[in-house]
Amino acid sequence: MSYTINVNGSPHTVDVEGDTPLLWVLRDSLDLKGSKFGCGMGLCGACTVHINGTPVRSCITPVSAVGTSNVTTIEGVGASETGKRVQDAWLKVDVVQCGYCQAGHLCRCATYMRIRAAIKQAAGLPITDSREV
Repeated sequence: MSYTINVNGSPHTVDVEGDTPLLWVLRDSLDLKGSKFGCGMGLCGACTVHINGTPVRSCITPVSAVGTSNVTTIEGVGASETGKRVQDAWLKVDVVQCGYCQAGHLCRCATYMRIRAAIKQAAGLPITDSREV
């Protein structure tokens, strides 16, 4: 069946079964690899996307449930001014390694100090702890 979904501000038509999880539509049909597969049961949060501004687990959300809603993935975060500042700071401070903690997880790479530094940079605040860079 054919579905047209609005992802990161653009319409995309995909030919998939209605019960296909949104995660696989994003990753396999649209080549948006930012949302990750974790548990497959909506528990871990690695697959989190926003639908009309509300975080949802895309691994348990069938594409047929999306309808005309607006889906925002991590790739689309930079479309807003605030999101762009945060993305730029994340990149400048080299926060992300595996990306696992970007969806509500505890960081496995121990980048918490860089995360704090990037948040301060995005907010225009001075970095006061040398361990944050």
